[in-house]
Amino acid sequence: MENIWFIIQLKILQFWDYLNSAEFLDAFFNNRFYLILMAVGLVHLKQATYKSMFWAAVINIPGTLLHELMHFIVGLVLNARPCNFTIFPKRCPEGYVMGSVGFRNAAFYNALPSALAPLALLPLGYYINKYVLPELEPTLVNCVLYVLLQIILIENAMPSKTDFKVARMYKSGVIFYLIIGIAALSML
Repeated sequence: MENIWFIIQLKILQFWDYLNSAEFLDAFFNNRFYLILMAVGLVHLKQATYKSMFWAAVINIPGTLLHELMHFIVGLVLNARPCNFTIFPKRCPEGYVMGSVGFRNAAFYNALPSALAPLALLPLGYYINKYVLPELEPTLVNCVLYVLLQIILIENAMPSKTDFKVARMYKSGVIFYLIIGIAALSML
């Protein structure tokens, strides 16, 4: 019986060594199919947790914290006076509200940037991809952590329906930022 356990442990170690071998990792890192497959698998696993409020909270708190923190920071800088900061999910008729930040001084000049602030997580994800990933030792664990981090950043960079409602709250603010955007593009 001890020989069987020894053989099983040996096979597991050999399999782990293969997963961390240069041959496997080169094939894995250089094949976008495997990365996409892993991303879809991790997202599917994440969505499976939504059946439980506890697991939904545990899995989503890191991304929710980043998303709401972006609202908070931009709102603070632009004098929207953030309040009611929460990162704990609440069940509602449409599903879950993962977190929220209220603003006491939303105005034409700060509503749109405060509402769309999580989009600033996208350049962070790009930076990690371009400058951090090449510096990581190519191991399967690092690859999984990289993909998981990118999923968290990209998924939580997307504004919610409520974010878009707040962004459109002041038509003059939308026009103001459209003009600024067009002017910036014309200078390129």
